[in-house]
Amino acid sequence: MNWWEKGWYQQHPFTLVFWPLSLLYRLIAQLRRLAYQRGWLRSYAVDKPVVIVGNISVGGTGKTPFTLWLCQFLTEQGFTPGIVSRGYGARITEPVRVTSLHQACDVGDEPLLLASKSHCPVVVCPDRVAAVVYLLANTDCDIVISDDGLQHYRLQRDLELVLIDGQRKLGNQQLLPAGPLREPVARLQTVDAVIVNSGDFTTANSGSQTTHKMLLKPVRPQALDGQSQWPEQGQAVTLVAAIGNPQRFVDTVKSVGIEVKATAFFRDHFAFDEQSLADIEGPVLMTEKDAVKCRAFAKANWYYLPVEAELSDQFKFWLQQQLRQWRDE
Repeated sequence: MNWWEKGWYQQHPFTLVFWPLSLLYRLIAQLRRLAYQRGWLRSYAVDKPVVIVGNISVGGTGKTPFTLWLCQFLTEQGFTPGIVSRGYGARITEPVRVTSLHQACDVGDEPLLLASKSHCPVVVCPDRVAAVVYLLANTDCDIVISDDGLQHYRLQRDLELVLIDGQRKLGNQQLLPAGPLREPVARLQTVDAVIVNSGDFTTANSGSQTTHKMLLKPVRPQALDGQSQWPEQGQAVTLVAAIGNPQRFVDTVKSVGIEVKATAFFRDHFAFDEQSLADIEGPVLMTEKDAVKCRAFAKANWYYLPVEAELSDQFKFWLQQQLRQWRDE
């Protein structure tokens, strides 16, 4: 976490300097949403259901493991899901379907991971509407998941699922740049469900009837080279991560009894190359999202720790009720 983010989440008073700018950001965000609601800016509907997976804060909240869980759940319910994503960091102007031949720099790290693990079609493009049109025209997808799509109001939606980090919560609850929020906390009143990742979250603005808990369950570490075996005997590792909340990764690793001897944390979505990790002492353990960027130059003692999302039966039942309307169409 850099010094700016520490100010957001540890209530440092220096962030108040940016409070006037956050008021301007709030005004722009609210006017923009109002413009789409009133039809002053045009939004687009498609002929298949659109499910938004997003957040109101910057940084990691667990959207990727949740999206993978959602893909599996929708498939089990008889749907054929597809995913659209921005492709953060990739230079894309037209819709691109993600394949195993792509690298993270081509399509973004999260879409590459989603495509490899979900076995669902993934299309990336800054224009979400164009991405959805391409997805529906070129696959048999019958329900669309828009990854990190809450603020992309050009695309009309049928269901909004918002994730919150149960450890960091919403920090000082100020909008950018004084705080980590993209939209006011009151936005949570208008979404369909709030999913809290690994912790608790309560606010008068969220509505307890729509709040559900998610846990991330780590599984056995895997080698990036696909050949090396995780040693049965315990060993101390160097953690490498370029995610929004690296402390969560530290806590997860320690929870499964792995000793941490050092950490090397980079900014979220950092584009790893061989040189940036040349001085890192192994064995290395990284997140699965970071691993997809490092396979080409990985060493034999580099591993990643997969995690799987677990949702409550209550949430599954609630989601089944939402899906019923589309299954009967």
